[in-house]
Amino acid sequence: MNYPSGIKKEKEKNLLLEKTNYKNRGMTLEADINISNEYYREIDKAFIYKKPTPIKITKVDYPSRDKAIIKEAFFTIPSTTDYNGLYNGKYIDFEAKETKSKSSFALSNIHPHQIKHLENIYHHGGIAFLIVRFTTLNETYLLQAKDFLNFIKEEERKSIPLSFFKSSGYQIKDSYNPRLDYLKIVDSLIGGI
Repeated sequence: MNYPSGIKKEKEKNLLLEKTNYKNRGMTLEADINISNEYYREIDKAFIYKKPTPIKITKVDYPSRDKAIIKEAFFTIPSTTDYNGLYNGKYIDFEAKETKSKSSFALSNIHPHQIKHLENIYHHGGIAFLIVRFTTLNETYLLQAKDFLNFIKEEERKSIPLSFFKSSGYQIKDSYNPRLDYLKIVDSLIGGI
């Protein structure tokens, strides 16, 4: 059927998105969060963005004016966490990580400056947490900063066992829209985060 003014293209695009959203289990955690954050912005629920990695460009090749190519760059300062923004009048900040392990999340995956940053956000009244996906299990968990920080202080382990995520964290189920509705969990915890 031919639709006027490009409606067919929009309908085809929506059908393609539906197929992708239902079947594409290979998407990365970051892509799922980015799609979810875009949805939250579209419905005016929250304004949360992926932080850019701070780099300093030292060498650029200009084959033509509109085709600049970065040839050399380096990280200027350690980045803090992956995402930040505003939700329900509160600052929100979190780190997102994936692991292929079926039994634990290695603490070496999160850097000391990121831990300190989450601690600072939590102590100053912001909403701070980790989102960790166990990719081989296709399970994603939200772990509040306070529980994460307590684990680090109380345990001498080099990893957080999956059982800790199951008992102290909150599983985030995949859904259609948003793809990863982590704010549903934040809503239920907002008084305690």
